[in-house]
Amino acid sequence: MAGNGKVEVEKEELKKGGLRTMPFVLASELCDRFALAGFNANMVQYLQNELHLHLVQATNTLNFFGGTACLTPIVGALIADSFAGRFWTIAAGSFIYLLGMIGVTVSAILPGLRPPPCELKSETCHRATTCQLLVFYGSLLLTAAGSGGIRPCVVAFGADQFELDRPMAQHGGRRSFFNLYFFSMGFSTLLALTVAVYVQDNVGWGLGFGIPSIAMFVSIVVLVAGYPLYIRRKPGGSTLTRVTQVLVAAVRKRKIQLPADANLLYQDKELDADISTAGRILHSDHLTFFDHAAVVTDGDLAETGRPNPWRLSTVHRVEELKSILRILPLWRSMDLAWTMAKV
Repeated sequence: MAGNGKVEVEKEELKKGGLRTMPFVLASELCDRFALAGFNANMVQYLQNELHLHLVQATNTLNFFGGTACLTPIVGALIADSFAGRFWTIAAGSFIYLLGMIGVTVSAILPGLRPPPCELKSETCHRATTCQLLVFYGSLLLTAAGSGGIRPCVVAFGADQFELDRPMAQHGGRRSFFNLYFFSMGFSTLLALTVAVYVQDNVGWGLGFGIPSIAMFVSIVVLVAGYPLYIRRKPGGSTLTRVTQVLVAAVRKRKIQLPADANLLYQDKELDADISTAGRILHSDHLTFFDHAAVVTDGDLAETGRPNPWRLSTVHRVEELKSILRILPLWRSMDLAWTMAKV
């Protein structure tokens, strides 16, 4: 009976993901990109014409929040990998971004949240008050925080729907997904830069910001609507934490002799199951200093058989760190220095 139940669960899992999720993911991304492009395209003009900021101040303001929006994806990726998962990180990030867009839209509609109209550079033209700027800046800060949950997860979440351990028929679907993803991203940006910008310039800022806000709301609805069909990977833990654990374990055991046979280094398929869904990384002969982290010594394993991650790492995790270091331009120098030190 237990075996039958496991088979049923596996059959249910096979019904998830694949091409059936593409309409939801791509429609959500199309609306999301339309919202982002339409919201940011004309912002300098809004700051100058409506809030009466000087060009330099308007540009610096957008550069500051743009830089913040480029940093928040680091935090969003850590949250998604550590405990929230990609789906909920995207959903939460989209909702926070929507709140920020609503704040900017409301400030563009309500007269009390912006200075009275005037001719630019005239003596009667007053800059936005501190309170008005706080409302606007607070809304922009929400959009910067929200983008941190969207940017690092969307492409990876779409790729999750075509896992490598699924039937080969789905592998072609992954290629189709990436083709359609970048097409929809370009098409939605083009649409936003024509429709939304035209409305902002010729109809009004309230409607010009309102249309992207509606698009963002639609993207959240479409994303959530496909929830039962998605493959939702369990968070495998932060890559940054795993890398730090390998470093600490390797330094602790730096004086221990490495085994001649690399197969004697510690491996645990069950422990790595959540972070090796695309295949386990095999041992390499580069940067062998970090192999010390996978040498089993007394006290590394608990009575339950589980390792202390700050004392013992699997080969897969060690090679994960090596893969990251190989991207760095100095990794060959590091490898050469370690080789010479051994000699």
